[in-house]
Amino acid sequence: MTLKELVKGKKVGFRFYCDGALWYATEDGFEFPVPISDTGTGIFEAEASAIQYMRWIRKHLAEQAEWEKEREVQARNLPGGGAPA
Repeated sequence: MTLKELVKGKKVGFRFYCDGALWYATEDGFEFPVPISDTGTGIFEAEASAIQYMRWIRKHLAEQAEWEKEREVQARNLPGGGAPA
């Protein structure tokens, strides 16, 4: 899903707190963290407009893309080139 599809006209909802981050999810089920260190004096409601959280959604999408690239590299390094046995 693209960033635009995740935020345009959508809402996010608070899910849980874990390891210094508030975890939210979009209406589409995309979960992302908001680090407490990033919150400053802001107010973080249980439900809000997704566009207000675009900064953290964008960051998490980029991290997931990096993880996927790394998984592909690791798969190529497996015996047999990562092909199923």
